[in-house]
Order: sequence, then C-alpha cells, then structure tokens
Amino acid sequence: MTILITGAAGFIGSHLCDYFIKHTNETIVGIDNYNSFYDPSIKKRNLAHLDGHSRFKCIKGDILDKGLLQNIFENEKITEVIHLAAWAGVRPSIENPDIYYQVNIIGTLNLLNLAKDYKVNRFLQASSSSVYGNNKKTPFSELDAVDLPISPYAATKKSCELMAYNTHHLYKIPIACIRFFTVYGPRQRPEMAIHKFTRLINEGKEIPVFNNGNCLRDYTYVDDIIQGIIAIYNQPKLTYDIVNLGESQTISTLDLIKLIEKYTGQSAKLKLLPAQPGDVEQTYADISHAIKVYQYKPQFTVEKGVEAFVKWYKKQEALTIH
Repeated sequence: MTILITGAAGFIGSHLCDYFIKHTNETIVGIDNYNSFYDPSIKKRNLAHLDGHSRFKCIKGDILDKGLLQNIFENEKITEVIHLAAWAGVRPSIENPDIYYQVNIIGTLNLLNLAKDYKVNRFLQASSSSVYGNNKKTPFSELDAVDLPISPYAATKKSCELMAYNTHHLYKIPIACIRFFTVYGPRQRPEMAIHKFTRLINEGKEIPVFNNGNCLRDYTYVDDIIQGIIAIYNQPKLTYDIVNLGESQTISTLDLIKLIEKYTGQSAKLKLLPAQPGDVEQTYADISHAIKVYQYKPQFTVEKGVEAFVKWYKKQEALTIH
C-alpha cells in the first residue's frame, strides 16, 4: 500500500511519517508546499532524517495544484490518504479568510475527488476542536451540533467534514474526520501557545496572555494524537466517522504558564489582555467514542507533556547554540 500524507513536513505530519517508516512496511508519499506561515527551514528539518529512505519521499507542491495531485495519484499508485495539510490558526484566519477558504476547502475537495477517481481504500482528514465554537455543554461530543463556528478557520473545518460525508455517501469511501484538540509536543509550530510561552520565558520576554489567562484548553500531546490516528487508520470496519482526539482534561492559560515555569526553572513576565475575536472560551474533549471504537488510550497528562516538551526545547536550543 502507498499512503499519501498531505502536510507531511509539518508538526503532526512529520511525526506520522516517522511512525509509518519505523513501525510498518508501508510506502509513504508526502506533499507539502513549505509555505511561509512559519519558517520553512523548520519543516525541512522535521523530515531531514528521512531523506533518501527507500520507502519515503516528500514532494514539494500545493494541494490546490490539481495537475500535480493527479500525477501523484497516478504515478505513485496511491491507495490511502491521510490529509493534514491546511492553513491553520484561528486568529490569522480572521485577518485573511480568503486563503483559508481557498486552501482548506478547495484543496480538500481536490483530494476527495481524486480519492473517488482512484478508489482509495480509506481517507482520513484532520478536523479541529474549533468546530465546537462556544458550545456551553462540556465535554464536547461528536454528537453535539456544530453549526455556529466563530472563526473562518472553524468554518472551513466544518465545511470539510460535510464534503467528506458527501463523498462517502455517494462513493462509499471509508472516511474519518479527526477533531484534534490543541496538539503540542516536539516540532510544535512556533506560534502555538506552549512553544511560544516556553520561548518567551526562556528569553525573558513578556508573554501576551489573552482573556486574562482564563481560557481553558484540552492540550493533547502529539504521541497520543499519532496513536489515535493509527488506531483509526487500522480500523477495518471504518465507514464514515467523526472522532475527537484529546486528553479529556482542561487547564487554564495561567496554570499552563505555571507548569512551564516549573520545568524551565524560570519566571514568566505576563501581560494580561482581553479576549481576542474568534478565540473559544474552552475546549474539552469527550473521548468516549474514540476509546470504545478505536481503543484510544492517551498517556500524557498535561504536566507530563509539558515536561517532555521543555526537555525537547532545551535540547534544540543547545544544538542551535553549538
């Protein structure tokens, strides 16, 4: 089998490529456009250790390029798709919604159409906890209504779930939409909270803390996300499903910063600010469906995960200095 992984050089994508190469005999074809949302050299480092591997290649290209995608499906004999590529981030999507609607929706449609044309065995795609908006009921269940997105990013992710169901209904392709809850860990994007806070604390700089630090988040360590993706990928009875992958525990921004202070051994300088438009008040995953159907077993409390992340960050900093 040959798996196409979109967004392969990114945070989650590179970890997923590592898993397949290390633990399976599958051939992996990645695609990533190495855009400037954050430093492209970071993405290149994420996959550098796989360069030249006989079962791996990553093609530089865009999911909006239908001709390129057609060639990849045809020439590489793609049999499965794990679609992680997207323009990410809630706040930037408010500033530039056009690119989010174009890439996330049209790019996903391109892939779904090719999956149908080439009759792939299964199609997994990344969704997001942001689709839940400011739902008052917690924890968030896959059965909850998600018709009130509060950012363009969330609206695109909800749209992609609808397109995925339509493709499954018409063409019977097994599809799963996986709602990730604030993923963190080694290789995390530098603008994401845990990475950003660790860096600013380390540099002795002020941390902007929105909603006065009262936001609650269900932070999910990347190893648990990979475990969940693989469990869904290996489910032989997959038809169409929506699955939450989180830790099912919440922590406030202020308490998260205290944890980072604990493991860095440094004090944070805080600048408390009001909430920003588009930011949800809390995320909190009901993972009972993932546990029951896919035997999902998250292993990382946020304390354990933050400790692991800080160790990784310090190691990377030491390598950079030397």
